[in-house]
Amino acid sequence: MEIFNELSEFIALRLKSCWAIAPGGDWIEHKAHADYDLWLIQSGTVKLRIAGTEHTAHPGDVVFFYPRIPYIASCGEEGCRFIYVHFDYGIGEQQQILSDFRLSGIIGADLIREVADLFVKAFEQSEQRSGKPGSRLYLKACLMAVIAKIIELHGQGQYSGAFLNGTSPKRSDRDLDVLQPVFRYIDDHLHESIKMSVLAPIAGISEKYFISYFKKAVGITPGQYTYQIKMNRARDYLYQKKYTVQQIAGFLGYPDPFTFSKAFKKYYNVPPSKFD
Repeated sequence: MEIFNELSEFIALRLKSCWAIAPGGDWIEHKAHADYDLWLIQSGTVKLRIAGTEHTAHPGDVVFFYPRIPYIASCGEEGCRFIYVHFDYGIGEQQQILSDFRLSGIIGADLIREVADLFVKAFEQSEQRSGKPGSRLYLKACLMAVIAKIIELHGQGQYSGAFLNGTSPKRSDRDLDVLQPVFRYIDDHLHESIKMSVLAPIAGISEKYFISYFKKAVGITPGQYTYQIKMNRARDYLYQKKYTVQQIAGFLGYPDPFTFSKAFKKYYNVPPSKFD
């Protein structure tokens, strides 16, 4: 899941809609959404049936749905209330990157309360300040925090989505797992010239098809990915204040300090000598 940290500059979040609803005890909903869905349960109990399995969400829980997955939802006699959010979340041109991980399920209130409460407060403020500058932007930022927390919990082994019996939908034309050896190779060989003719066999993909496969899976090309990793490492080396520009250029496979400095300045808008 380190890909979310490495490629954070490429992450795009589109908040499509956000509403609070309070259905009565006779509420039943049969749906499958075209985008990602989050429900923040505020009161009552919500029953969900997905792929033949029943799940229950309680107040404070956050429910995360994958796109195009049908569900049946209902609530108890007392009714329920929740805030639902429709959104897209992607890296580069891969607009549904989250579906490659086991995230779809019910995240317990004890795990996500802090950021969920932050989002709920932001939603209430946006309702009161509708149309005022910054309210929608702040709501989007709080949604990003909720998603980041879910990713963090999964990466730390504290949460794994239980919808779809613990599996996530895969598309036959892209599978992020196939590229894990490629990511490791790039990270271990940044000091070398990295060629597509080397990366493709590592993934077990023909060189002709490798770039398009990589872009469908990750959202950016292998060249963009490698450049991003190099700039991340350059930043880290400079923060350590232990290495010269010439040393860092060598660590990252640049032939000389000038070439490295030019690439660094193009990305960060300042030369490495002035980076702070």
